[in-house]
Amino acid sequence: MQTEQLPLFFEQLHLQLEAAPNEVRRLFHGRGRGFDGLEQLTCDWIQGQLIVSIFKSVDNAFIASLKQGLLSLSTSDLWANKQGTSIVVQHRYAEGAPSEVLFGELDSRPVVEESGLKYQLDIGRNQNFGLFLDMRCGRDWVKEQAKHKNVLNLFAYTCGFSVAAIEGGADQVVNVDMSRSSLSKGRENHKLNGHNINQVKFLGYDIFRSWGKIKKMGRYDLIVIDPPSFQKGSFALTKDYKRILRKLPELLAEGGEVIACVNSPQVTSQFLIDGMKEEAPQLNFIERLANPPEFEDIDPEASLKVLRFK
Repeated sequence: MQTEQLPLFFEQLHLQLEAAPNEVRRLFHGRGRGFDGLEQLTCDWIQGQLIVSIFKSVDNAFIASLKQGLLSLSTSDLWANKQGTSIVVQHRYAEGAPSEVLFGELDSRPVVEESGLKYQLDIGRNQNFGLFLDMRCGRDWVKEQAKHKNVLNLFAYTCGFSVAAIEGGADQVVNVDMSRSSLSKGRENHKLNGHNINQVKFLGYDIFRSWGKIKKMGRYDLIVIDPPSFQKGSFALTKDYKRILRKLPELLAEGGEVIACVNSPQVTSQFLIDGMKEEAPQLNFIERLANPPEFEDIDPEASLKVLRFK
């Protein structure tokens, strides 16, 4: 990355921070490759905390200039008006993704809001802090469409889609994920929003070994599939996604819908469209949901892809 491009980063940061609502938001998305020389830099606003992430090792001059600019921000009227409390630089390229607190004190477990819903985050100890911000439009769509539906949420992680669905009036959501700790965080997210936990199931299963159990709780009016691109020993996107798609006809209710997601820059929307034609030809591609505008990418097919089928 290029030190001489950092003034552009700070210009964008000031503009986006000034315009940001009182919710969690991505403020700078260098990984969309719209800012030359800053492709490995992002910045998120965690309602008072600024999390700057570096995805590739940089030289000392870049780090020094970045830190100087961030510390200057902490003394600005804008920072005071936004009630900023801390600034953190996370070195995502390094083992363990260590975090460095530049200003204030890190609140590692903040409760934030997105589209009026509350989520518990976990900052500084993992690469991902518990809510994928580029999926906001997908969660909003689910909230709008979920009323009186039986929803299956595959690869549920911390249950963001589940929270949105119950808030939108779903009768039941079944969350499936191998990580029981992530599902526990999902349970807490529901409690934060005052939801009836009796309407929500949390299944700590390997999806491919548990189709029978999953099927028993169907049929489903809406199925959300949001897998990792790769999970060692359990999921490889290009190999395993089709194994899920071929199960959809026996899981879906008549007129049911599927939200299928993929976030690998190496895999295009056509992979899902062709895979669905091959494995579940009863389902037709309807549309691709928009990503939040702050996640604009010069190549839309390299960014998050959220596809709707019916």
